[in-house]
Parts: sequence; C-alpha cells; structure tokens
Amino acid sequence: MTNRLQNKIAVVTGATSGIGLATAKLFAAEGARVYITGRRQDALDKAIAEIGHDAVGVQADSGSNADLDRLFAQVKAEQNRLDVLVVNAGGGSMLPLGEITEEQIDDTFGRNVKAVIFTVQKALPLLGKGSSVVLTGSTAGTEGTAAFSVYSASKAAVRNLARSWALDLKGTGIRVNVVSPGATHTPGLVELAGDDKAQQQGLLDFLASRIPLGRVGNPEEIAKASLFLASDDASFVNGAELFADGGQAQV
Repeated sequence: MTNRLQNKIAVVTGATSGIGLATAKLFAAEGARVYITGRRQDALDKAIAEIGHDAVGVQADSGSNADLDRLFAQVKAEQNRLDVLVVNAGGGSMLPLGEITEEQIDDTFGRNVKAVIFTVQKALPLLGKGSSVVLTGSTAGTEGTAAFSVYSASKAAVRNLARSWALDLKGTGIRVNVVSPGATHTPGLVELAGDDKAQQQGLLDFLASRIPLGRVGNPEEIAKASLFLASDDASFVNGAELFADGGQAQV
C-alpha cells in the first residue's frame, strides 16, 4: 500500500457493510485512523474485526442529532481533529408514482439529505485546511429510474449540497466532493429485489445489461474512488462529482 492517508483521522458513516465497509478497510490499510458508525452493535463489532488497524466503532444513527453529537465529541476528545469525512450512511426504497407515501419521503430524505446536512455541519469544527469531505451520491441522481424517484431526488440533492458547500467553505481549505456509484453488488442493492436469490440475481443481471462495462461494480472499486477524493492526490478537486459507474450514467 502507498499510505496515502498516513496519520489522517477519518470518519466513515454507515460502514458496517457494502461500500462503507470497503471504504473503511481501504482507508485503514492506507494509514488512516478510522472511526466507523453503524446502527447495530453486532454488525459494528464484526466490521471492526474485519477492518483491523485499531479502527474504532461508534454505535450511531446518522438520523439522530444526539448520536452525531456523541460521535464527534468522541473524535474531538480522542483526536481533536478530523481530516476525512465520508458521509456514506443512507438508503431508500422503491415505490412507483401513484404509490409514494409520506413515510417513504420522510424516511428517504431524512436519511439521504437531512442526516447528510447535519453530519457535515456537526463535523465542521473538527475539519481544517486540507481536509476532505466525501458525500455518497448515486447515478440515480442524474438518471431517471422507474419506481425510484424519491431516492433519485434525494441523491440529486446531495450533489447540489456539495456545490453550495464548496462556496460556503471558500477560503477554509476544506474540500467537498461527491462519489457517485453506479449499480454495485452490495447487500443494500440485492435486498431491493427481496429475499429470493433468483430475483436478486435477475436484478444484478438486468443492471449489468445497462452498464457499458457489462457488469455491476464491487464495493472495493467505489472505495478506491473515495480514496482519491480523500487523499492529497485530489488537492485541487472541489465541488465535483466523480462517477464510479462503469459508464452507466455517462452514455
């Protein structure tokens, strides 16, 4: 490894599985002291064991301001700074127009917009010159997706938060960027098809057919895109959206 995050302090939210876990593992291997969050202690303990490198798990729901306060209070007490913040926690569900509910809107925007805003805002006092904020977007933020409009709208909001925050933070040396995965083989993706293995594989095959590279991504590939944005290699990249999507939203 190249130790591109040597001596950096990093927080990755929603990092007990999928893209978040892969990102935390890569960051730790690259030299960062990593803090991860998750809502379930058992999943958190399992992830910490996988990550190694003295990673720290903090049980927290990003939708809870009290939990976020506790997370960043711990980082402040133990490190007194934060160099990299990856806002990965989020999610969504599928409902077509005509069946969208108030509950779905509140849940999706609560997790993907409100929680993102407060995660970054509460981390701000710990961030300084040269630090990096990476928000998790999605190709759904630029593409139309049947029965996924609420999630897609929430990810479009994430993209525009980064644009505006880059201006709000002008002169601070803090960079804010978005990494937008295409279809990626994660538990969260396959669960959209339900519990049936054949239906899950059918979803993956369908998604792969829409991607110029002919396959879905894996979490490690998205993690590498986040590593670039988190590292000093991206020192002049700000307010940008980096697609790691096999060309899905590019053609």
